[in-house]
Amino acid sequence: MPIPFIIGAAALVAGAYGAKKGYDGYQKHSEADDIVKNAQNRYDRKKAEFDEQEKDTQTALASLGNLELSIGKSFGEFKTLTDSLLDKLRQDGRKDLAIHVPRQTLQRVENYSYSAIGVLGSAVGAGAAGAAAGFAVYGGVMALGAASTGTAISSLAGVAATNATLAAIGGGSLATGGLGIAGGTAILGAAVAAPVLAIAGWAYDSHGEEALKNARRADREVDSATAKLDKAGKMLGDVEDYSRRIKRTLTSIFGHFNQYFDNLKNINTFVEDLKGRHVDIEAELAKHGDEIIHAIENGYALAALLTDLITTPIFKVQEKNGEVVRDADGVPQMGKDADGSMILNDAGLDGAISKARDGADRYAAA
Repeated sequence: MPIPFIIGAAALVAGAYGAKKGYDGYQKHSEADDIVKNAQNRYDRKKAEFDEQEKDTQTALASLGNLELSIGKSFGEFKTLTDSLLDKLRQDGRKDLAIHVPRQTLQRVENYSYSAIGVLGSAVGAGAAGAAAGFAVYGGVMALGAASTGTAISSLAGVAATNATLAAIGGGSLATGGLGIAGGTAILGAAVAAPVLAIAGWAYDSHGEEALKNARRADREVDSATAKLDKAGKMLGDVEDYSRRIKRTLTSIFGHFNQYFDNLKNINTFVEDLKGRHVDIEAELAKHGDEIIHAIENGYALAALLTDLITTPIFKVQEKNGEVVRDADGVPQMGKDADGSMILNDAGLDGAISKARDGADRYAAA
């Protein structure tokens, strides 16, 4: 066979081989593209579900936090009024007057009130909703230590106003999953730059293999990321449910508390209206002495139940020698699971809700 024909035949074989390898590379790239697109769509759908749940949970926590702050403010007003009425009764000759409320109970209620009023004073403007949500998560745990440890009240609002609260619930592993798919896509993007020459088809095929390998790796990373999103989304859903349960319980007990508080307000208004008249104010006030004492004692009993529920942490906290572990800023350190996610204090919350409800029945105003 003449040499030119041999060379031509060899060129045809080489061209056919190159075309075949080029087609194989194209097929693998197409498959890689499909894998990445499906993975990205799967991730986007799951992330959208998570974002919606995160928003619902943030709303529930903000609502709970606002109620808790309002309750704390009312405790301060309750103390001011009760101290005033008791002073007036003592001036009427009841020097030995005493209310049967343990000093420890009074201190817990006062400390909680102090913390809530401090946050209300520092959380203003656009950050108020974030402060309320953060207070629902951190504030209750911090409240009882704030007055005694000297923790700056502003640190409560500072922690609360950030998105770190909810971010910590899901754990840092979520971000890793998200970056994984982005990284995989970037690698594929570089691999798609296939050679143009038919004789370089083998190189295209080689890159196609790499593209397919990277696409499958990205797909696995999306599986991992969506699993973490599922876990974090369920956690957020549980937090939302508990936030609403706690709020319903607090609202009910706070209603009983306000019955006693309103009764004391009415008595105080009655006494104030007598001023300037020819009436023996001390004698009139004395007629309500037992009623005042009853309202104060039961009011504080209900305030203690509210405080105990509010200060039951939504998430498990780190403890050492029975004390909550705090960082340099006084922020409680939460327990974490293997993925770095905060751990829901479900058993503690169930017990606190049940105890608060049972206890409130004993002090419901007749």
